[in-house]
Parts: sequence; C-alpha cells; structure tokens
Amino acid sequence: MRTWLHKIWRFYVDGFKSMTIGRVLWLIILVKLFIMFAILRIFFFPNYLNEHTNDSSEKDDFVSTQLIQRSE
Repeated sequence: MRTWLHKIWRFYVDGFKSMTIGRVLWLIILVKLFIMFAILRIFFFPNYLNEHTNDSSEKDDFVSTQLIQRSE
C-alpha cells in the first residue's frame, strides 16, 4: 500500500516540477480563487443572520420563520 501511494505522490511531484506554463496557469487559478472567495465575499455576501439577530436562539427562530413565510 505504501509503495502505491508513494508512486502516485512521485508522479504528481515530478509532473509539477517539469511544468513551465502550467505553473503560471496554476498561479492565475489560485489568484482568481482568492479573489472570488476572499475579496468578493466581503463586499457582495454580507452575513445576513448576524445583521438580523443577536444570539444563536434568535438565529434559529429567524431561519424557521423565514422558511415558513417563503413556503406559503
């Protein structure tokens, strides 16, 4: 089992070491993911529950009433 996992690990390590354009593409992908999940989340996805409630019991009640209202 260990040699099988080691072979898979070496396959990926050797593949990433020999990349030239791929490293730049992975860097672009990681930067885009950071922008999407870290930066855009702050500006476009506010924490709606914390704005409307104070503690966890209020959150439970708020969510249940919202679900009931939206289902009607």
